[in-house]
This record gives sequence, C-alpha cells and structure tokens, in this order.
Amino acid sequence: MKQIHFILTGISLILLTSCAQRAKETKDYQTVKIDTVISADEQTFLQYPGKVKAAQDISLSFRVSGTINKIYVEDGTRVHEGQLLAELDPTDYQVQLDATEAEYQQVKAEAERVIALYKENGTTPNANDKAVYGLKQITAKYKHHKDQLAYTRLYAPFNGYVQKRLFEAHETVGAGMPIISMISAGTPEVEINLPAAEYIRREQFSRYHCTFDIYPGQIYPLKLISVTPKANANQLYTMRLQLMPDQKPVPSPGMNTMVTIYCDTDQVNTLSVPTNAILQKNEKSYVFVYNPSEQTVHSREVSPFRLLNNGRSLITSDQLKPGEQIVSSGIHHIKDGDTVKPLPLITKTNIGGLL
Repeated sequence: MKQIHFILTGISLILLTSCAQRAKETKDYQTVKIDTVISADEQTFLQYPGKVKAAQDISLSFRVSGTINKIYVEDGTRVHEGQLLAELDPTDYQVQLDATEAEYQQVKAEAERVIALYKENGTTPNANDKAVYGLKQITAKYKHHKDQLAYTRLYAPFNGYVQKRLFEAHETVGAGMPIISMISAGTPEVEINLPAAEYIRREQFSRYHCTFDIYPGQIYPLKLISVTPKANANQLYTMRLQLMPDQKPVPSPGMNTMVTIYCDTDQVNTLSVPTNAILQKNEKSYVFVYNPSEQTVHSREVSPFRLLNNGRSLITSDQLKPGEQIVSSGIHHIKDGDTVKPLPLITKTNIGGLL
C-alpha cells in the first residue's frame, strides 16, 4: 500500500510541474492584436452626423398684447410673403387712435397758427418754440398709436410653410409671445457640430458633401455658410452648410444626414494608425512594431498630431513606414523585445471569430 501511495504522489508532482511549466510558457507569449500602418499624406476626411434645417425657421408674434380675433392659416399651410396670418381684436387700439387723432388735429391747427404769427413777428420766440415742440410731441404720439393698431395684424415675412399654430382664436396673448412657427420654402441647410480640435483647422477644409439613408447612392454637395466663433455648452462649434440638390430630391427639414469634410493635411510623411496603438510614457509617444519572422515587438517613437473620429490618429515618424505591422491592442502588457502571439485574422467565413 505504501508503494502505491508513493507512486501516486510522484505522478501528482509530475503533473503539477508540467502545468506550472505550461502556464509559464503561456505567460511568456502575450496575445496581441496586429494592425497595419497606413499613409495619409494627401487628403484626410472627417465625418459628422448632421441635421437638415430650414434656411429660415422662426416664431412669429404680435408686437402688442390683446385677444386673438382670428387665425387665417392651419398647420402645414403654404403662405407667401406679406400674406395675413392672424389678427388681434383692434377695438381698444382703434379707440386710442381716434382720441389721439382728434388731439393731434387740435394741436396741429393751434401750432400752425402760432408759427404763422411768429413769421410775421406777431408772437414771441418762446410761444413759437412751445408750438413747434408741442406739434412734434403729438405727432410722435399719433404715429405710435397708428403703429400699435397696425401691429394687431400679423403677416408672413417670407414664402414658406406654417409649421405650427401655437394659439387659437379668442385667446389673450402678450406682446412678443410666439403665435405661429414658420419655416422658409427655399433650399434647406445642414447643421453639424465641430469639436475644438477640428474647429482650429477649419481653414484646411476644402470641400463637403452629405448622404442620406433615405436616398441611397445620392451624394449631395454642400457649400459652407458659416461657423459660429463661440462654442456652445458642450464645447462644440456649429457649422452651417448650404445644400445643393441640383436635380436630386430635396431633403426635408428634420432629416438626419452624414456630412463628410475633406481637408488638406499640412504635414509631410503623415501616417494613420489606430489610436489604441499609441503608448504614452515619460511624456513621449511610442508604438510597438511587430516582426513576423521573429514574432517579437520593438518600440518606436512617434509624434501624434491629430485624433480622427474613426478610431485612428494621424502621426509623423522617421522610424515608421506605411505597410509595417504594429500592435493595436495589448500594448500595456508588453515591453520592448517581447515575444508575442498575434490574434488570428477574422475571415469572411468565420464571422465573429467564433471558429
């Protein structure tokens, strides 16, 4: 029995030693993901989601308060510039104007009489000045009340569509309260938000276009309108672009789109690498170049200068060339000269890398 016990103990020790050695071998070969360095010397491009907006999108309001007498349009109504959209009850403003007009006529007649007498030296300069200033005062008051009566009528400022009626007839509204929202009928615009890193190099943007999922295969050229010089609360800068549909279907305001911006690079020997491949250490940047014949990696210093929005970064380096293989995942678990094991490439027949 003791002999059998010694034999079993020996076998167990051999198995444990073998497992430990296998674990050590596995540890010596770190599994990493490999990617390829790409040249980016010519043009780079950026892509940002955007939204189609009407060239003009405004809310219309009365400049005076009162009770809505009638609204002449419905949601979606096409209107032309100068068309009457709504009006307030003008009764109070008409009464006010009538009283002011009577006062105006009286003061005007008296002032003209005094001014005529002064020209013939029939009154004093002081009386003439009072007549002149009094006439100016009542004239301004009369014009103000005429304007207030006119402000009880709301007109379309341009050709377009009524987006929404915000009030109904017989409701009381204050001056400046939105009554009708309206959009223009002209060619719409596209609006996107730029991060600060791209805003500062906007002078390098050369051309633009956008695409829509609803119009597959259609590419819409864009023309730059403006970029806001101040960032919003999210530290983004709003860019407005004019759609140029030509003979294509015109997208409607509110549609989502993808905007592509082409920009000229100002660097020489520019390379594109995955952002995850760049290791920051001691205030310097490195990538690990993979040697397929020896299955080893060696660090090379690089100079990143721009982060792209597709998961890659633009770098410059005298030690790196297009086509070389670098480690794009697992860089924090390896060091210079380590032997590594690359992850197998995913083939078209091995979807998801499950086989």
